[in-house]
Amino acid sequence: MASAGAGEILPRTRPKELEDPLNLFVYHPLAARLAVLLVPTGVSPNAVSLLSLVALCCATWAFVALAWPVNAAVGLAFMLAWHVVDGADGDLARMTGRASATGELVDGFCDYVGNIIMYVAFAALLDDSLGGWAWALAVGAGLSHILQTNHSETQRRLYWWRAYGVPWLRSAAASGQKLIRGGSWINWLIGWGGVLYIWLSNLMSPSDNPIDAALARAAGERRETERMRAMIRRASRTSLLLQKALGANPKTFVIAAAIACGSPLYYFVAMIGPLNLLLVASIVYHKRVDARLAAALSRG
Repeated sequence: MASAGAGEILPRTRPKELEDPLNLFVYHPLAARLAVLLVPTGVSPNAVSLLSLVALCCATWAFVALAWPVNAAVGLAFMLAWHVVDGADGDLARMTGRASATGELVDGFCDYVGNIIMYVAFAALLDDSLGGWAWALAVGAGLSHILQTNHSETQRRLYWWRAYGVPWLRSAAASGQKLIRGGSWINWLIGWGGVLYIWLSNLMSPSDNPIDAALARAAGERRETERMRAMIRRASRTSLLLQKALGANPKTFVIAAAIACGSPLYYFVAMIGPLNLLLVASIVYHKRVDARLAAALSRG
């Protein structure tokens, strides 16, 4: 892949139906412009992923260290910046020909580490008033976050893979690409994080399924593959809305709203209660859509 010129912004390859308005009109355009500015500097996409971790840590600092209500506003500003930087690493990788499954792993690892730091900080803040319950709630909300994020990301990438043929971490692992690489302990840790991510992804949405099997059988038959992909796009319109609702963008405003209301406790409760109910509804709905789609694909 050729590198982008200093003034060139490559169009994003993500289809519009996967984007919510903030991604489409705010985060991703700004991320692309940031990536263009970074191309001539020689900075690596992984370094940008680390910068996104810094932005998330700054948001955590603002939420817990600043006085109310400034903490909510400043923390939200850092989280909005995080979304932009978090998109710039992928854009920079595309522009410089360095996109890879390893980069996807590093990006996800930084996001998870940043969120763990935030949850620990929130629990420490609540510990004075709730004691051990603060940590129990943090663990419950953290596990909920992992399940919700994994489901949302899996469904997003599955759709992208099935409807457009864009490979992702799970397809890279299935093709034999190694996720756990030798070298430093951080490489080992990131690799095992990827293995656990794929395990959980397969648990909630198995890779051995009739939809992917039908697409595999049609491989090499362009017209048949495009017909199947068109069916997948039509069948997924509503399920994409559920996937977006469980993504990172809504959670950003739930966190800021909780802090604005005076306590991260409200965020923990929202994660464990309403958002987990939405997760269950999304899993059930996706399974029903997949079953109908598999039957339609088998009929031809």
